[in-house]
Amino acid sequence: MVSSDFGADFQWGVSSAAFQIEGACTTDGRSPSIWDTFTARKGKIKNGDHARTACDFYQRYAGDIDLIQEMNIPNFRFSLSWPRIMPQGTGKVNQPGIDFYNRVIDACLARGITPWITLYHWDLPQGLQDRGGWTNRDVVGWLEDYAACAATRFGDRVRHWMVLNEPAVFTGAGYFFGVHAPGLTGLRNFFPAAHHATLAMGRIGRVLRSALPQAMVGTTFSCSSVHPLRNRERDIQAAIRADALINRMFIEPILGLGYPVADLKALQGIEAYMQPNDEKELPFTFDFIGLQNYTREVVRHAWIVPYLRARLVPPRNRGIALTTQMGWEVYPQAIYEMISKFSAYTNVPRIYITENGAAFPDEVADGRVHDPLRQQYLEANLAQVLRARQEGLNVHGYFAWTLTDNFEWAEGYFPRFGLVHVNAETQQRIIKDSGRWYAGFLRS
Repeated sequence: MVSSDFGADFQWGVSSAAFQIEGACTTDGRSPSIWDTFTARKGKIKNGDHARTACDFYQRYAGDIDLIQEMNIPNFRFSLSWPRIMPQGTGKVNQPGIDFYNRVIDACLARGITPWITLYHWDLPQGLQDRGGWTNRDVVGWLEDYAACAATRFGDRVRHWMVLNEPAVFTGAGYFFGVHAPGLTGLRNFFPAAHHATLAMGRIGRVLRSALPQAMVGTTFSCSSVHPLRNRERDIQAAIRADALINRMFIEPILGLGYPVADLKALQGIEAYMQPNDEKELPFTFDFIGLQNYTREVVRHAWIVPYLRARLVPPRNRGIALTTQMGWEVYPQAIYEMISKFSAYTNVPRIYITENGAAFPDEVADGRVHDPLRQQYLEANLAQVLRARQEGLNVHGYFAWTLTDNFEWAEGYFPRFGLVHVNAETQQRIIKDSGRWYAGFLRS
């Protein structure tokens, strides 16, 4: 397998996110985000870690973009920090924040690297959360203002835009389970947050398309193939319900199919937050969607789980020996299954894999980081992407997660996903063997 097997028009890249790498959380006018507030709460982040410095990308961006160039990676996906650009969430624009992203964009272009921007990768300004955040329908308008600002300031050089990163994750983990910022729980928070996020995708898509008619406008979705534990009707039905929540809840309204209420009746609760014209506003024809896949999920029927009546069965309980630092099963077929699933929608736009990667323990030895498990993971997943490509499925690019070891949300700095090793104390960078492999692969 060589990169040319995928075709000359296949897009290769690497992905990152502002809060996870930038640091400089109080520098040059940036205000707190919900993640700054959440990480300050005792017991919320593994080892009490925080992102006040993170990978210091704010100061070291030029060197990190040099590493992208050294690894022959032609596309760099990164997000903008909303509180760095609009510290209050709306209104006044922070010029030092604009200047920073202009420097990042220009540094990419100077090295022949194409920037792909994600508008929202979870760092909502805390001032807006104080007004209800994603549970407040006004968030759609706030995001429209922010998107219009970004399009005006960066659209002359940026041609690829993504609206949201993984709405299922930031609404589920942040507004239902409370394990991510802002730490809210229950359906009374989840349903409005989820609906407003879904509504925002189309609304902001229209803002970007109006402002930048030549741009490619997309959004991204987390996804995991869902398998029943046993070939029994109750487990099969549990898998259907879990799939509706994990994979279908956000994409289907965008495609004009509505929420998958027929397969997960609990989603009827979202109707309380819909206004008369919402069904017309939800659909939007994106130029592309990003799929973000790491593993599969296996589920069993469980009466005691409210609403879903399904429970995930961890890999260790299924006798799976090889898992990542996140406890995820290494199951490369999952990425093929998800490309197949999303390609089957009759009106889905072109698909890019905008995140895929694995965290494994890494050690520096003699100035090198040998990480054969990560390299094997990437190779095996790419083989499945190539399989999909050769079958004529609708996949047109692959972005590895992630550039550098970084702040992995509630897991802190424990899991290392990077192609580049980062020493959190010294900020020393070392391209791992997997990064060297990726560089060589992209030359092939």
